[in-house]
Amino acid sequence: MNRKQFLSLSGASTLAFVLLTPILSYNNNLKNKISLAQWSMNKTFFSGKKDPLDFAVYAADMGFEGVEFVNQFYFDQLKNGTTSSKNVSSLAKMLNSRAKENNISNVLIMVDLEGNLADPSSKVIKTAIEQHKKWLELAAETGCHSIRVNLAGENKDPQIWINQSVEGLTGLCEFAKTMGINVIVENHGGFSSNGSMLAKVMKTTNMDNCGTLPDFGNFCISYELGNETLCKESYDIYKGVSELMPYAKAVSAKAYDFNDNGNETKIDYAKMMKIVKDNNYDGFIGVEYEGSRMGEKEGIMATKNLIQRLL
Repeated sequence: MNRKQFLSLSGASTLAFVLLTPILSYNNNLKNKISLAQWSMNKTFFSGKKDPLDFAVYAADMGFEGVEFVNQFYFDQLKNGTTSSKNVSSLAKMLNSRAKENNISNVLIMVDLEGNLADPSSKVIKTAIEQHKKWLELAAETGCHSIRVNLAGENKDPQIWINQSVEGLTGLCEFAKTMGINVIVENHGGFSSNGSMLAKVMKTTNMDNCGTLPDFGNFCISYELGNETLCKESYDIYKGVSELMPYAKAVSAKAYDFNDNGNETKIDYAKMMKIVKDNNYDGFIGVEYEGSRMGEKEGIMATKNLIQRLL
């Protein structure tokens, strides 16, 4: 699945202002840090206006403590197919240099377009695992704790999807374990946006370095035919995040738009943050702004400010 397909959260209603929701029940002993997901700046990077290699510089300028890379911006350095360790090390050296100079933590790498890890064919899964390995190597060399993967492939039979997902994750996690890296799955369309089903995959896979990356907004299971912005079937976003948080090793705070009070208009952030806190999550919370009305930097800062206010 391409991340561009998730610019819309159809079916979600505008909810009560964050200020109306009490936050006194939060566990204030937990100290979360805030990272920036590179996809928040996808228009800037795809247009060539800024260099993806300098992502840590831009994140530091906006006051973030960590960065979450997207592999799509580094295909020139790590092309599909066989990639030498020399190429991986060269890219890692550049990313590490920017991070160190700007006091930024490299958190994770979001991996797209490297094959279907939940394909009906085991042969296809095996190829996908091989294509993901270079990003695991890059994660290890940059100090990231995880790579985020998608469970695309089977889209008709739920049980086949679960079985094939377990097969793909088990194979990839076994390799990742040798490098001390986690493999985490985002709810990212199709069956993966069914929180109950993805939680079952986690429980069945049952590996210490396998987990989830709950995204506040990606809960569209299917789209209207020919229209990838109009959701046909969606999953309850709060139920979904609640089901995925017990396995979470990262959190993606998706945002689309804000009102004059600084509250997200499609997602009740106070409710979401309470779910995160109730699960004793104390890792990075990643800002991922995908709106169109506000500019990238404006939307990124609005999301960051809202999270900080609730924390």
